[in-house]
Amino acid sequence: MNNFEMCPRFEKAVDVLSKRWVALIVFVLMDGPRRFGEIEHCLSNLSGKVLSDRLKEMENEGIIQRTVYPEMPVRIEYSLTDKGTALAPILGEIGTWSTDWIEIGVTK
Repeated sequence: MNNFEMCPRFEKAVDVLSKRWVALIVFVLMDGPRRFGEIEHCLSNLSGKVLSDRLKEMENEGIIQRTVYPEMPVRIEYSLTDKGTALAPILGEIGTWSTDWIEIGVTK
């Protein structure tokens, strides 16, 4: 019997990207920096707490950058890092696959 061993880097990548909302947050940020409220508005079913948690996790992974502007009131924007931007072709391929294979409103 063959012993199959998952590549640790691939396993971690799938773990990071499979967390609920992560890919959609990346997708929203592909158009450029956004404030917390703008991201929350784009993903209307996402709670503020979960968004906050995901943004912190993604920042810790180096996928997004949080920029604080010392204005009154303080302005905070989230943007993709080079690491996050590198996910664009992957999400594009998922979009192509979903167009070809996923039917909305049809149960199989």
